[in-house]
Amino acid sequence: MTFARVCSLREVPDGGSLRVELRDVDIAVVRFDDEVYAIEDLCSHADVALSDGDVDELDGAPTIECAMHGSCFDLRTGEPTTLPATEPVPVYPVRVEGDDVFVDLSADAVTPLAAASI
Repeated sequence: MTFARVCSLREVPDGGSLRVELRDVDIAVVRFDDEVYAIEDLCSHADVALSDGDVDELDGAPTIECAMHGSCFDLRTGEPTTLPATEPVPVYPVRVEGDDVFVDLSADAVTPLAAASI
């Protein structure tokens, strides 16, 4: 695994997300219930930035909602939890060290791991 620093934890609102523009992919770094997640910042249904949507819990899963059509995605797996989206969104392993958030973009983006509790 190759983790790279993507932002400061202070930059990510509690119960919200931060868009991080990287060279190869844009990600939404999401903070919810003392966990930090990284998900590709693009809805699989409508090519809309997920970081513009709400972060909440749906059926026990931490989710982010697409602001355009309301599709929700599980932050742990990237799987859509509501329609109209039917395709998952890539997620990435996260590590928090002090105030720094690191994401492993070299991973195959399938097995998400929330950062340890903050």
